Amino acid sequence: MDITPLVEALRQDLTRAAEVGGLEVQVAAERLLLALDPALRLTLMDALSQAAAEISEALPGVAIELRLKGREPSFAVSGAPAAARADEPFESEDGESLARITLRIPDALKTRAEALAAGRGQSLNSWLVAAARAAASDGPQHSGSGRHGRGGRRIRGWAK
Repeated sequence: MDITPLVEALRQDLTRAAEVGGLEVQVAAERLLLALDPALRLTLMDALSQAAAEISEALPGVAIELRLKGREPSFAVSGAPAAARADEPFESEDGESLARITLRIPDALKTRAEALAAGRGQSLNSWLVAAARAAASDGPQHSGSGRHGRGGRRIRGWAK
């Protein structure tokens, strides 16, 4: 995070304010601003550090640290929110326990599923959950033998 523009904006504001007092005040303000540059940077760092600590407290399992890279601060985030951890199930809005999985599918199938989900105004995740529920509720006729019976062949005709 580059805080130099913030320090420079404050410098310009104080320079404009000093113009009201004449040349002597302007010269004194410029000297004062040079001396205050490190203090301004330290004050900004302190504010950012306090913000990082407050955010860390608000997000269980997440640690946000403020670090210096040269003269500029940067944030380092470690951990993940509890709801995003794959090893810990969480609950849906209706109280049903949820789990995270990784699904690898061909790009073309993913693109088609995204289009179908968008057509229904759903996220891809919601659409996939609905598709899995529908497939799971179809019963045993689909158990391992494909969509059209054994070996993928359709069974047609009448039986007595």
